[in-house]
Order: sequence, then C-alpha cells, then structure tokens
Amino acid sequence: MIPMTSSVLVVGASIAGTSLAHWLRRAGFRPTVAERAPALRDGGYTVDVRGAALEVVERMGVLDDVRRSRTAVRAGTVVDAAGRRVASMDGDTFGGRAHGDAELLRGDLTRVLYGLTEDDVEYRFGEAVTGIAGNEVTFSSGRTESYDLVIGADGVHSTTRALAFGPEERYVHDLGYRIAIATVPNHLGLDREEVTYVGPGRTTLVYSTAGEATAKAMFLYESPGDARQTLREAYAGQGWEVPRLLDAVESAPDLYSDTMSQVTMDRWSAGPVALVGDAAYCASTASGQGTSLALVGAYVLAGELRAHDDPAAAFAAYERRMRPFAERNQALGPANVRRMVLHSRRQVRMSMRMLAVLDRLPGKDRLLAKVMQPLHRAATAIELPAY
Repeated sequence: MIPMTSSVLVVGASIAGTSLAHWLRRAGFRPTVAERAPALRDGGYTVDVRGAALEVVERMGVLDDVRRSRTAVRAGTVVDAAGRRVASMDGDTFGGRAHGDAELLRGDLTRVLYGLTEDDVEYRFGEAVTGIAGNEVTFSSGRTESYDLVIGADGVHSTTRALAFGPEERYVHDLGYRIAIATVPNHLGLDREEVTYVGPGRTTLVYSTAGEATAKAMFLYESPGDARQTLREAYAGQGWEVPRLLDAVESAPDLYSDTMSQVTMDRWSAGPVALVGDAAYCASTASGQGTSLALVGAYVLAGELRAHDDPAAAFAAYERRMRPFAERNQALGPANVRRMVLHSRRQVRMSMRMLAVLDRLPGKDRLLAKVMQPLHRAATAIELPAY
C-alpha cells in the first residue's frame, strides 16, 4: 500500500475536491486543498445526487444532511410564448428524479462536504496552481512545494489538466450550446416551482427553491462553432417573461455563462498527477450526472490509492473501474440537450402539442418516468467496492 503519510495536493475545493479530501484523510493520507477562489463557493445552480452517488454520501455519513438540504421543488410547468400553461407535473418527475434521488443547491452540497474536512484538512483559499514539474508545484503566491501526488479537481477548464496534459482544446469538446444562469428577483411569485418556456433553439426556465426568497433564471441556447452572442442577441424576439428576465440578469451579481461541453481523455493520470470529476470526464450540465460522477469518482480514486502500493497501479485501477461508468453517463449529454433545446418552430409546436395531450392522460407521471429510465440505469451502472 502507498504510505498513509503520503502528501496529496488536491487542486480545487469543488464537490470532487472536498469529497476526495474526505476520503483521503479517512484513509490516512495528508491532503491539502488549494482553491483559487477567496472562499468556499456558495449558492449556484441546482444539482442532483443520484444512483451510486447516494450510496457514496451514505458511506460518508451525510445522507441525512443532503436530504435536509433538498430544494423541495414540488411542481414543474411548461408554458407557451403567451404564458399559457401547456403541461404540469410533480417536481421530481419534472427533474427526472426517482428512487430517493436528491436535488439541492451546489453551494449547499459543497458546505456539507466541506464540513467533513474543515477541521482536519488544510484548505488554502486564494491560492492557484501556476506550475507543475513532477512532484514540484508552484503557486500563485510564488512559493514552490513538493507533494507525493497531485490531483486536479478543478473543473472543466482545469488548470491542472492544462499544466500536466496539454492545452484545453485537446480535451474539451463543445456540444454546440451555451448555458447561462443567474439569481433574479422572484417576480413570478414561485413557491418551490419551476417554469419552462421553449422557443426555437432557445429554452428558458425559472425556479425557486426552499428557503430562498429569490429565484434562478437559466438560459439554454444553440451556439454553434465560435458564436458568442450576448444573451440579448440570442433571445431577441422571444416571448413569455424572457425580456424581463434578461433585464434582471444584467444586474445579477452571480451570472455564470459557459459552453455546454464534455471532457474526453485517453488517460486520466500522468506520473504523480491525476484528474477527477469534470476535469477528467465532464459529462456536461445536460447529462444531469456531473455531481454524481464527481462524488463516485472521488470515492473510487481514494479507495484505489488506499488499496495499492504504487500510485501508477492505483491510477490504472481507478480508471478501469470509473471509465465505463463515466462514458455511459457522458452518452446522456448530447441526447438530453437535444430534447431540452428544440431546433425549429415545427419541433416546438409538435412538442407542445404532445405535452398538452400527455397532460390530460391518466398516469402521465408514470409515462414520463419511463422516459427517464436511461438516466437512472446510467446512474447505477457501477458497483462500488467496500475499500
């Protein structure tokens, strides 16, 4: 086994990073977490913990905390350009959740995970990694330190990956869509509800969650190639509440905007450096599985490091176990985004008619749940060892 006194630098206080720090510390390693942000990232959009990831958080001992932090969204509605209701369903069906799946805000989950490690793991906030040369790591503060292992848990635009494996364009693949999300006033008076408007190539949704006075507005839209339209340009002429939401987004303090992308790599490790979560196998927001992949990946990586006496063998075992699971969940992304963002007016009209018919059918929630079966099969497509 690798010596339990081994020092491990985890780059990124993300869901993957905080989870990995917990499992490493529990196994007897000495993890340090470097995070470029000045503090733990709060708030954010909703995330789901599904399938195998539920088993991971139960093994962490925080399943009850995760459940207490749930958004409790109770209903979802689709509306047309005039704001007329087309279809409604319960919140879990609308969000594709079943079998005890939990939806919560990203910041709430990060706080739960951070709480497991804040007393016995060193966190260095405001400290970015600027160089990696073997076991030597250079930080933005100018200091250089040596670690036995370096693990990049720093997201789709991973600096660790760029330093150890090469430029981002080799590994990050744009699906042809963009996502933007921001906190906005809850002018619709939503109470743990989600409302979705679908236009040609443009989808807008607004939701409120338990305990939040504000709402979140999310925009998903086609953006092929290098197109970088502003939100106003992309949504020009759209109906419903879109113009008012765009006004609110312009003054939002937390606007997040990025391409919807996936990360694919031939290998997730090089020498003493390895990657976990979105840095290695981002499945895109459209997959609904990014958070679960991060939780499961951190558990498996730490477990294999604990089980092997050589880092290279541990990294290889981690990849053998995780790659089929990651690839199966990545396959969800392109198909899901095409259902979320409809290309033409004809597709929008047909979809609205089908939803209106479905809304009147008895047992509609059961029918919609069947549509989500591929997601749930993918979410459970790994057997977790008891390391």
